Amino acid sequence: MNYWYYPGCSLKGNGKPYEESLLAVFRELDVPLWELNDWNCCGATSYMSIDEVQAFALASRNLALTERAAREVPDGTPQLVAPCNACFLVLTKTQRYIQMHDDLNRQVQAGLRAVGLEYQGTVRVRHPLDVLVNDLGLLRIGRAVKQRLTGLKVACYYGCQVVRPFATFDDAHDPKTMDRLVEMLGATPIRWPLSTRCCGGTLIGTIREAGLRLGHILLRDAAKRGADLIVTICPLCQFNLECYQREMGQAYGEPVHMPVLFLPQLMGKAFGIPDADLGLRRLFVSPAPVFARLEGGQPVHA
Repeated sequence: MNYWYYPGCSLKGNGKPYEESLLAVFRELDVPLWELNDWNCCGATSYMSIDEVQAFALASRNLALTERAAREVPDGTPQLVAPCNACFLVLTKTQRYIQMHDDLNRQVQAGLRAVGLEYQGTVRVRHPLDVLVNDLGLLRIGRAVKQRLTGLKVACYYGCQVVRPFATFDDAHDPKTMDRLVEMLGATPIRWPLSTRCCGGTLIGTIREAGLRLGHILLRDAAKRGADLIVTICPLCQFNLECYQREMGQAYGEPVHMPVLFLPQLMGKAFGIPDADLGLRRLFVSPAPVFARLEGGQPVHA
């Protein structure tokens, strides 16, 4: 299969460790990801509230570029892999809305024609979780494991956008794809009802108290349930949960200190990929002590 990779803005900035580890994991699995040439910002979720038609046109340009790229290779089924949850949501929403609403489709197509593009509606928007579990399969993932993460307790945090409102590959209320991957690595996913509860999103920069509170609730609950670390698939979620832990502890009088990794960083660790290739040293809360206990054969959770 052919996969075109849509990094979006976050994976080229604050979410750089996500990109590094994702590409390293796919290389280890011998699955090429071709970065979409000349991609543009999807507009995230905020642009929709400013100008909905222009927001859809902006996101549609990436879909049109994927179709054009697919026509240039043999068996070029246009599949666009969007690791960022917000990008995945926006691209999926755009695709569905222009299929459902003729007037919107006409306006979007007019905008695309103005820049020499068209979109025929053939792109399949994919999330890496979907590709890993449903295309490659858990057995293939398991065969790539060189160090089983036995004894590691993991809180799988999906965030609120990857399966809602468009549950294209997992259950909207009780997703399990990430849990199944973590189990294949040898680790134990904790039972965590807050796995899809919002981390606060952009509230950390607008209504700071609300953002800190939402993040603190997640971290505190994961710790109480015995998690050694959190893994996520959303760059904004990772940023919120990792980078403000000290401020959260000061604000609520209950310190929190927990590594928050991107899922492919954990996968890469189990695959034996060097830390430098996984962006682990870019993290603010180092997972090194957790992994050191794991490698030393000691109980991970102290």
